[in-house]
Amino acid sequence: MSSTTTTPAARAAGVAGGASFWLVAYAFCAMMAFSAAPTPLYVLYQQREGFGPFTVTVVFAVYAAGVVVSVFTAGHVSDWLGRRRVLRWALGTNMLAGVVFLLPGLTSLLAARLLSGLSIGLLTATATAYLMELHLAGRPTADRRRADLVATAANIGGIGLGPLIAGLLAEYAPRPLLVPYLVFELLLALALVGTFAMRETVERRDVRWRPQRVAVPAVDRGRYAAACLTAFASFAIFGLFTSLAPGFLVGVLGQRSHAVAGAVTFSVFAAGVAGQLFMARLGLSRQLGTGIVTLMAGLTALIAGIWAAQFALFLAGGLLTGAGAGAAFKGSVVTAASLATPEARGEALAGLFLVGYVGLAVPVLGLGLAAQHLDTRTSVLIFAAGLALLLVAAARPLLRTARPA
Repeated sequence: MSSTTTTPAARAAGVAGGASFWLVAYAFCAMMAFSAAPTPLYVLYQQREGFGPFTVTVVFAVYAAGVVVSVFTAGHVSDWLGRRRVLRWALGTNMLAGVVFLLPGLTSLLAARLLSGLSIGLLTATATAYLMELHLAGRPTADRRRADLVATAANIGGIGLGPLIAGLLAEYAPRPLLVPYLVFELLLALALVGTFAMRETVERRDVRWRPQRVAVPAVDRGRYAAACLTAFASFAIFGLFTSLAPGFLVGVLGQRSHAVAGAVTFSVFAAGVAGQLFMARLGLSRQLGTGIVTLMAGLTALIAGIWAAQFALFLAGGLLTGAGAGAAFKGSVVTAASLATPEARGEALAGLFLVGYVGLAVPVLGLGLAAQHLDTRTSVLIFAAGLALLLVAAARPLLRTARPA
């Protein structure tokens, strides 16, 4: 994504920069929360529509496909159409998805997840850049740490909050496949109203549309490939906990509470945020090494919890994998960015995120397919072993020559 500057016209519009910053952060968090809200509800959809775990993974894969398509066709258009305009499009698309979720049938569920994915592809780059520009406009002499922290918390933290809120509503409110969506529609409507008070940071320009370019740095492609493998494995963990984990809680661990399912997913993503924050103080090599080791330890505990049918061990594995995945992914982003020239950095990161989003869907889809023919314990063991092999393959080139962050 190309860099932009705040124009005088943009500075004159909207409320104060500080208020605009927090309005964007709220919209970012609400959107990401809604994107993961169906997680604890999939068990209810299975009961109502009569489909199995593999269909759940297909529904989730449709969402991931929508994100990928949107990122590489429209994720960068806010650079010349304006951040506020594209943020409104994303919010409107997500609100439409909320309406479609209320319709019965598997087709409606697939359509709603596709719309949700398309909206998130529009949102992530737009909101992240928006927060950075508003931060720099309001605090021109400060570093970007505040904007990075808020963007991370809104993104990953929002994904965790969605299942928590939906799970609590599904457990304790009436109409569990209606009330959660009505609540999120209200939250998104408030965010949409807030866009009319936001300060724009980009002057609209007439630019010929092209899809987002994806480039692989020519220098040290081995390290770049290793960073992509790490992103793939990290996203696969997050995909597991936003698709099939509630089914494991019911079918293997006997935890039938929707509130518990939402809380488990929330805790994994909260651990991901914490892992990024605490391990960011380490040098890049130690950050990557600690993240990968923590992730592999978490996979071991996760498998042990499923095989022993121990909820506490399963939860501990989730917390460790979440923390490790958060730190390992952050390290992979820093690595990929450091290998590219400044003018090609956005394209190199686009390639990394493309591999990451593939990791969000494909391993979980494979796990759901394996579960059609094998028992749950064996399927998850194969899933974890495959990720462990990827991490081992990535660790050597990453850690051998990792530069300071």
